[in-house]
Amino acid sequence: MLSWNQLLGEPELEIRLLRKGHATRLAAELHCADCGRVPLTGEQVYEFEGGTVCTLCSSKHRDQPRAIAPVHHVEHGVSVRRTTLPRAA
Repeated sequence: MLSWNQLLGEPELEIRLLRKGHATRLAAELHCADCGRVPLTGEQVYEFEGGTVCTLCSSKHRDQPRAIAPVHHVEHGVSVRRTTLPRAA
């Protein structure tokens, strides 16, 4: 069976993987519905009828937001946590 290196060559494989990862990350990122800006980690985002907007654009909306939530880091919920403490010797 042929490997990816033999089919594409190393540079082509690297470029394809880079593009695939970039497209996946862009699709998963939260964008402001008004200005298109990506809110920073820790910034508040506001959910309105027209979509989710950043703090800067929230003042343009006259109605009350349905929800307000902080922007979490990309690794939020993925970190390793110790379930039990180690015993002292």
